[in-house]
Amino acid sequence: MAVLEAYKGVYFLWKFLPSQAASITFIVLFLAVTVLHSWSIYKYRSWFCISFAIGCVCEFIGYAARTVAYNRTSDIGIYIIQISFTIIAPAFFAASIYMTLSRIIRCVKGEHLSIIRISRLTKTFVIGDLLSLGVQGGASSLTSNENTAKIGEDIVLAGLFIQLVLLGFFFITAIIFQRRLAKQPTAESHTTNAPWKQTLYMIYTSSALIFARSIFRVVEYIQGHDGYSLGHEWTLYVFDTVPMFIVTIIVWIWYPGRIRTIHGDVEEIELESGRIKSRRF
Repeated sequence: MAVLEAYKGVYFLWKFLPSQAASITFIVLFLAVTVLHSWSIYKYRSWFCISFAIGCVCEFIGYAARTVAYNRTSDIGIYIIQISFTIIAPAFFAASIYMTLSRIIRCVKGEHLSIIRISRLTKTFVIGDLLSLGVQGGASSLTSNENTAKIGEDIVLAGLFIQLVLLGFFFITAIIFQRRLAKQPTAESHTTNAPWKQTLYMIYTSSALIFARSIFRVVEYIQGHDGYSLGHEWTLYVFDTVPMFIVTIIVWIWYPGRIRTIHGDVEEIELESGRIKSRRF
């Protein structure tokens, strides 16, 4: 029978034995949505959604690690894997959602209605998302060490705050665009068969769920390793796991790959001196 063990016999990484039933359930669920999203990416040639599928894989790995941790609560490697992959997964979800807004704007020829120049829209949010991802992912391992836990928690908090600011600004950008389009509708917004309105509402719903989840994570890390959230497993599943799974379902049902732009949509994301091109046909 599994028992709670301390790392090196001194520091307890876990405050409880992680539930195998819950983690196995979400291993299966996240594996299923990974397959669904991968198929949709292939079907619609929506390569910009690859990051979303990567997020699903991260969730799968995170909960697989939690399953293993049930019998290995003193294993710091397993602990780092589960905490790192579950915390960075939503950043990958957000990257694809950010790129979806650009596609909608181009689809309805509403570039002049965006508060951010359309050529900079995607790179602004994706680069910010990469920054958030790097900060959170890089600091997650520090939280597993008693001597660096406080520093790690503070750095992860900084990454989460970056994510919250980005999501908030993104939400405002999308709302302003929709309001401007309602006042100054383009011909394409009436004639296109693309489900841009449904996709826009998908963006709002998914962003709101990721935003709420990030607030929970902020509260969790403010409370610290000895706080209520990290000491009670149900909080993770209620405020993180379930909302993120709902995001994967919502995005799959109202799949952004169905939005086709008039120009064939070539997005360029310039990172420092390099250039990454994502083409969709």
